[in-house]
Amino acid sequence: MSVNPSKGQASAVRSENDAGVRILQPSGWPMPKGYANGMTAEGRVVVTGGVIGWDVNGHLPSDFLAQVRQTLRNIADILAEGGAGPEHLVRLTWYVVDMDEYLSSLKALGQIYREIFGAHYPAMALVQVVRLVEKAARVEIEATAVVPR
Repeated sequence: MSVNPSKGQASAVRSENDAGVRILQPSGWPMPKGYANGMTAEGRVVVTGGVIGWDVNGHLPSDFLAQVRQTLRNIADILAEGGAGPEHLVRLTWYVVDMDEYLSSLKALGQIYREIFGAHYPAMALVQVVRLVEKAARVEIEATAVVPR
């Protein structure tokens, strides 16, 4: 636990995993579900571009959940190419074209997420956009990971 000198409040910094990534959870804040308020890590940074749910043949499923599943698999593949894994993730930024579609799918989204990334929840942001570059895409995700040296 550390003290924030500007506010005189304690903040919790708890270890998340052996990958050198730690969750930042200020004392007294409610625990977030499915994401972290903040992360800290030192090491080699691995960054993806905006990733969508294309498979290796360039096929994009029409279903939102199928697109999320393939998008997360694609991110896992990119991380592996960079010598990282889901446990090294420190940030995900989700762009969706329909917030209601996302919110109505939370249980299934959580299952898909854990199936691919496990129970590691980095800092996340979710943004609704008018559309994505690929017209048929329902979701696009950017990822940042830090691999310890």
